[in-house]
Amino acid sequence: MHKYDQNGFLTALGEKIRSLRMASGQSLQQLAQRADLSARFLSEIEAGRGNISVARLARVAEALERPIPYLIPTSQQDRSLRAGVWELLAECTPEEMEELYGWLSARRKKHWPRSVALVGVRGAGKSTIGHQLAARLGIPFVEFDSLIEKAAGISLVELFTLHGENYYRKLQREVMEQLLPASPRVVIAIGGSLVTDPEAWTLVRRHCHTVWLKARARDHWNRVVAQGDIRPMVNNPRAMDELKELLRTRDPLYAEAELVVDTSKNSAEESVELIVQKLGLVAETVAAPATGGHQLSLLSRPAGRSSSNRGKSSLPEGIA
Repeated sequence: MHKYDQNGFLTALGEKIRSLRMASGQSLQQLAQRADLSARFLSEIEAGRGNISVARLARVAEALERPIPYLIPTSQQDRSLRAGVWELLAECTPEEMEELYGWLSARRKKHWPRSVALVGVRGAGKSTIGHQLAARLGIPFVEFDSLIEKAAGISLVELFTLHGENYYRKLQREVMEQLLPASPRVVIAIGGSLVTDPEAWTLVRRHCHTVWLKARARDHWNRVVAQGDIRPMVNNPRAMDELKELLRTRDPLYAEAELVVDTSKNSAEESVELIVQKLGLVAETVAAPATGGHQLSLLSRPAGRSSSNRGKSSLPEGIA
């Protein structure tokens, strides 16, 4: 016990950090490295013998992907209602936290800014509108397929060729689970097929405003061709029929989005204005926060066309 730990606070703090570290699957050495601490000092903290500064505790919280208050143990002597509520909060599942947030935000008439996820088949305008919307809001724009490529260390084409669609879906969910709960506010372009994965689609709708960028089949087709990619159509006389069938089967899933914007009827600028107005979005008053932690570093690539566009037509559903 530390000489200043008369009420057991440091011991309880150490136990809380150790519990969260083990739950995250990190070794003591891994957490120490990510928090820029020595493994010896972290070991002392977990044993209740280290008196950590607030600045260092903030680094530990970031490495554990938790807010600092989550690390602070409730005093056993504190029997107040607030302490009891905080203890219950610490035990909540993500689903319970989302339900609680919805109730409290409605009651207090205060809503935390959320990321915006753009969904739709390839050629809907996700990249064009995404860049403009992000610039309007003063937040980063992210191509989700680029994050998957970065996590896998290979292109999407190679990923599908080497590991198949099941592995892609598994990686897709893992990246989503890392990114969405703790990332700064972003505009994110979602791959067209994500809505067919119920778990991943539910996760996106839980954490983001979702916008379906809807367009006529002919407009999808023409925009993909305008990007210089005609391979999905080459030697396939049924390509347009297949695209129409794809849209028909996915429309009910896309329709679960919070907002639908028809990009066949609205220009990119008009679509951005509709999204901002309908969702009540407000621009950041300060620069977007610097990214940190392993899941947030995925956002650090400069805004631009996703590298996943390379060979896109070699993937299942070429134009999707």
